[in-house]
Amino acid sequence: MKEKQIITGFSKLTKDEKIKEVARYFKNPQEISDFLASFWFHEEKHQKLFDEFSENTISNFHFPFGIAPNVMINGKNYLIPMVIEESSVVAAAANSAKFWSTRGGFHTRIISTTKIGQVHFIWKGEKEELKAHFPELKQRLIEGTQAISKNMQERGGGILDIELVDMRKEIPDYYQLKASFNTRDAMGANFINSCLEEFASILKDFVVHKETIKEKEVIVIMSILSNYTPECLVEAWVECPVEEFDAIDPDMTSKEFVWKFEKAVQIATVDPHRATTHNKGIFNGIDAVVLATGNDFRAVEACGHTFASRDGQYRSLTQLKVENGIFKYSLLLPIALGTVGGLTSLHPLAKFTLELLGDPSAEDLMQISAVSGLANNFGALRSLTTKGIQKGHMKMHLLNILNTFGATEVEKDIAIEYFKTEKVSFNAVETFLKTVRN
Repeated sequence: MKEKQIITGFSKLTKDEKIKEVARYFKNPQEISDFLASFWFHEEKHQKLFDEFSENTISNFHFPFGIAPNVMINGKNYLIPMVIEESSVVAAAANSAKFWSTRGGFHTRIISTTKIGQVHFIWKGEKEELKAHFPELKQRLIEGTQAISKNMQERGGGILDIELVDMRKEIPDYYQLKASFNTRDAMGANFINSCLEEFASILKDFVVHKETIKEKEVIVIMSILSNYTPECLVEAWVECPVEEFDAIDPDMTSKEFVWKFEKAVQIATVDPHRATTHNKGIFNGIDAVVLATGNDFRAVEACGHTFASRDGQYRSLTQLKVENGIFKYSLLLPIALGTVGGLTSLHPLAKFTLELLGDPSAEDLMQISAVSGLANNFGALRSLTTKGIQKGHMKMHLLNILNTFGATEVEKDIAIEYFKTEKVSFNAVETFLKTVRN
């Protein structure tokens, strides 16, 4: 590959010109161009839509779209779409769903749906002056954003509250306007940010024209929503009598399994190294649903991990209680999602996903996503505390390994049958294929 040169004006090139620019760094530019084009949609309207989702697009990057069936949530059965490249995640969700379907299914509840936005500003005046005038300023802020919030208010949402936060102990002269919002079925980022930018203008104008405020200079650093939404909370849980685990592993009693499971959760609560992997398993399921519905998985991840660190140490997002012979395993986390706006209606498969889920509200989708996370986490801990995770994981990974070695369909069939009773590893599969081919 040729050494990369500085490219100027790349964003102004046509799509074909961008591809040509990228392909020229390879020895076979025409093959590279054809390769990139092979992932385009056949229908021009779909491809144009995808090109406009992002910047400098030259191709599409496909991920598998799978289904976890028989997921019972509050007595209602769902087929949950999952976009993820790791087959064991979909399998874990499906297996957990099957296990809990005969034990009451998953239970969920919405605790709150409040989202946060902040205007960060520097002001060198006396706090008491600003504090004394804040009720009037707050009224101006609400009245001054009526045009922006009118439609949201008609849907039952809007600005919930605005407070003045003194942050001078952290940074000299630093304050915040901290606002809370209800954005109903929208994720609400554009609505919140529009309100905040208007807040900033109103704040500066208010201070300049208020005669009794001496310091006139307000330096607005930024106006932006926060992806940390600790008051946009959902809880999901499963529960059953301890004896229901009698058949979960032939080498364990139900009490032995529950004891090991409980220790595993305790370890994830006290050890950040284990907690990180434990919570990653939760987000395996959550991210797959968030992606399938066209939502922002980066915001969801950032919020969840911050919440896991809310007491100063990174901990498990799940809790286990075993009382009076009842096993109750729960997940509590903040998750801000939308079912209107953004890609939810523009992306054809995101739109299909929401239709398959019964056109859920944002609150419904919060609950479905949390259940997907809990299902995957339960499946992972079940494997870890019984047969170990690699046996099942590598079995699911077998086709990927076979494809890596260019196995034919006949070789795949033979290998799948052989590895039903053998351990799967890269070395074992390579050795087996060499034997078959010889």
